[in-house]
Amino acid sequence: MPNASARPKHGRRARRRRREDPARNELVSSSLESAQQCLFNQDYGTAFVHYLLVLNLAPVFKDFAKESFRFTLFKWTEELDSVGRIQDLFDCYEQALELFPADEVILNSMGEHLFRMGFRDEAAGHFHKALKLRPDYPEARENFYRVANWLVERWHFLMLNDRGRNRKYQQAIQKAVQSGCNTVLDIGTGTGILGMCAKKAGAAEVYACELSKTMYELACEVVTANGMDGCIKILHMKSLEMEVPKDIPHRVSLVVTETVDAGLFGEGIIESLIHAWRHLLLPPQEQSATGRVIPAGATVFGMAVECLEIRRHHRLCVSEVGSLSLAAAGELRSPVSCSSEPDDSMEPYTTERLSRLPGGYKPLTEPFTALNIDFNNVQELEGLSSREVQKIHLPVTQEGELDALAVWFQLHLDEESSLSTGPQEDTCWEQAIYPVHSFLLKPLDELIVEVSCRDAYLRLCSVAVLRDGHEIRLDKRVDSQYTGNPISNQNPEAELCSALACLQTNQNQTKDFSMLECSEMALLNNHDYHQSFCSALAKLMSQLKVKWQNQERGSGVQSDSSDLLYVLDVSEGFSLLSLIAASHGHVKAYSSVEKKKQQEVLKRLARSNNIPEQHLEFWLNHVDDEHGILQRPSREKLWSAIILDCVETCGLIRQKLMEKASLARCLLEEGGRIFPEKIVVHGMLVESDTLLLESAVQGQEPTLGFNIAPFINQFTVPVHVFLDFSTLECRHLSECVELFVLDLMDATANYTNREVKVQATSAGRITAIPFWYHIYLDQEISVSTLSKNSHWKQAAVVLQQPLEVQAGDWVRLAVKLHKSTISMSIHGRTATEDLG
Repeated sequence: MPNASARPKHGRRARRRRREDPARNELVSSSLESAQQCLFNQDYGTAFVHYLLVLNLAPVFKDFAKESFRFTLFKWTEELDSVGRIQDLFDCYEQALELFPADEVILNSMGEHLFRMGFRDEAAGHFHKALKLRPDYPEARENFYRVANWLVERWHFLMLNDRGRNRKYQQAIQKAVQSGCNTVLDIGTGTGILGMCAKKAGAAEVYACELSKTMYELACEVVTANGMDGCIKILHMKSLEMEVPKDIPHRVSLVVTETVDAGLFGEGIIESLIHAWRHLLLPPQEQSATGRVIPAGATVFGMAVECLEIRRHHRLCVSEVGSLSLAAAGELRSPVSCSSEPDDSMEPYTTERLSRLPGGYKPLTEPFTALNIDFNNVQELEGLSSREVQKIHLPVTQEGELDALAVWFQLHLDEESSLSTGPQEDTCWEQAIYPVHSFLLKPLDELIVEVSCRDAYLRLCSVAVLRDGHEIRLDKRVDSQYTGNPISNQNPEAELCSALACLQTNQNQTKDFSMLECSEMALLNNHDYHQSFCSALAKLMSQLKVKWQNQERGSGVQSDSSDLLYVLDVSEGFSLLSLIAASHGHVKAYSSVEKKKQQEVLKRLARSNNIPEQHLEFWLNHVDDEHGILQRPSREKLWSAIILDCVETCGLIRQKLMEKASLARCLLEEGGRIFPEKIVVHGMLVESDTLLLESAVQGQEPTLGFNIAPFINQFTVPVHVFLDFSTLECRHLSECVELFVLDLMDATANYTNREVKVQATSAGRITAIPFWYHIYLDQEISVSTLSKNSHWKQAAVVLQQPLEVQAGDWVRLAVKLHKSTISMSIHGRTATEDLG
């Protein structure tokens, strides 16, 4: 039988010419025409269906229709997003990517939708693909940088740069393996470093699991690059879902993990270790081999502290804001609860690095031991949540306002080695912060603290103070929302009576509580910010009223007394600026506050400050689509002022700010203004090893002999956010300089590129350029994001290649603006001797 698969020996096989199908051609032609007509009529859903039909039947039209198809896709998915048809939205993107699998614009756009929906792993994959297709694509690059901060948190770099911590873990694992623990499971493997340590120590079998898709893929790359891909089995799953023999063939003799957070139990280590002891580890036995865990256990420590920075982020510290009395605000709470009772709407603690808090902190007690836990005692782990609440009496060592309980721990890797996360340690760890009921503590007082572990979270709560033989209950007090200064009565008896009187809970105040994010609380406490807005708004309102009066005199026609000035506040989150505008009289202000309870707060404040109810409205109740928030107040009216939220709390310019400003300018009446009218970016050259360590794995040497840096450093981002420049460990190598100006009122004054020459004032290595903003509400009134009362943090560009400079050298910075994103790079250095 002849070989049917054999090719002819001479020449190429003649291609059969495809026969024309008139009906098919007619369908393609009519569908293409219909798609274009629907597009013209803004019927994007129908246009999308027609384009799908055309491009599937006639791929030859792909190049011709590509731009129109993209436009239709983006418009149609915007509509689907606005009405909550999320599955349909993603189906459309999947269909588009089947047609254009290598289209970086579609990939990037789908990634943006995924990120907004919380699918960060998947979003990162799409941004990464878009960048591989087009490395110079700025939108994909900026999106990837943003998502990288979520996917590979900065502490990964700090931990890998912490040689002492790495060495101690390696030694503990090596000792355990050499003592007979030759089958190992690494729970929450991250980069895979602990599993590789076990294999290098001689373990016969090593397994690892990782829930994050990004970190799982990263660990696989790292293990393969280190020649261990056949020796370590990595599973993309939670350890709680693992079974023997389905996922691993038998129980292991050693579990290694570092699934702990600043509050020790926040990443679920208790639940995962209970499951491991029940299902994955060799059970405890007297004679034969038994399982064990590294770390072996932990000791938790705590301390009462006074700290203004913590206070202003967690409770109201002012009695009025921009001439508004806040007495009627009701109870305003941060989302961090100091209660011993579990509450799904609240977090039990937040985290801070005490050593870097602006203004520092004052210890009010000596450190105390809050808890001991043995991770190798399964009965102790299982009984943790049912432990009796422990009451600890703490002698107060110095006078101060009680703001929080600060918590850290010592992680016992084995009998000989441990790691501390204490505030005085040079460590990659932050401390857990439990904001508590405010009270002025004095020496000879005793603070009573309750410690519990209900729902496997460590919970600390200050419940009472013992003073002169009397117990003052703090957990039953309703805090005065304004303390201003620490509570202090000269008469101790009067102070005690006042505290006891607080036992009578105000039912209305409890009912009228509202939740504010920590950054929103800090904003509310930013007196200078609100006073500046109050002054700038008053000036504008006065100018516009004078303009109206002049127009009346000129025309001889008196305007309708019911005419009002219209002000729109589109600030993100909770904002009082609309209320401040309405308080100036003859103003109708619209707030963008969305949460119902926060709207109720504004209504109560309006009533108590004698602002007519009809002069404050909530703008999102008037617009159908949140994306279309910038529009006229009515067909006949324009805005007198539009307040834009320009800077994110993290220290970056808000995305699409310049586009919003461009639209806002078109909606202003003559003489109207955008607040702020201008943003000036300031910065400085610094040398900071801290920023380098938090941004990438440093040095040429392998980490514990493993090649990890090239893989995790793919997630290095050039901009470090949420920075406290006032407490950053760094050397200033220049004076503060103006880097860039964004003019929101005058588009002609803007530019996209600027070269800035900065003179070095000291010799050193430039490793970063921290930057912040002066926000000009008008030509005379401004606020700084660097002020000590600022609710904003700062940001810094971290250089991939530090630059050596001498005092007097000139450094050329290239500063660029792309769609509200500012980037910086060093373009050269001129030595002082070269200038001659």
